[in-house]
Amino acid sequence: MEMDAKDRALLALLEENCRLSNAEMAARVGMSTSACWRRVRAFEEAGLIKRYGAVLDRAAMGMDFHAIVHVQLHRHDADQGQAFNRAVRLREEVRDCYATTGEADYHLRVRCADLAAYNRFLEEFLFRSPAVRSAQTNVILRDIKG
Repeated sequence: MEMDAKDRALLALLEENCRLSNAEMAARVGMSTSACWRRVRAFEEAGLIKRYGAVLDRAAMGMDFHAIVHVQLHRHDADQGQAFNRAVRLREEVRDCYATTGEADYHLRVRCADLAAYNRFLEEFLFRSPAVRSAQTNVILRDIKG
């Protein structure tokens, strides 16, 4: 799909706040409401918009522990990797999971209530996974952008 500056501006608005009304988005990018609606529908039909959602304040919800976990696998066995992927998808604590290049095979963004809950996540899940060789945790001190 070929995109112009207005398309990129609409997508940025939707990514920032998907609850903006069609009229508000149209006014912000300088187009009619009908043209705005047609473009957003075209984005949806083209698969540019995967889903709409809400960004939650996890700290306000009592999820105060936030970390990036760098996971190395024992070996790159397809069955173990797929089993690890399935297990990670089921864990509520894992907010994002990326298979990456470099020293770590996976990078997980993890949210828990506190350090004790994170320790349980490590001991009851991550360290019990047969695929996992090691995990290194970087605690997030504060959000700069996100």
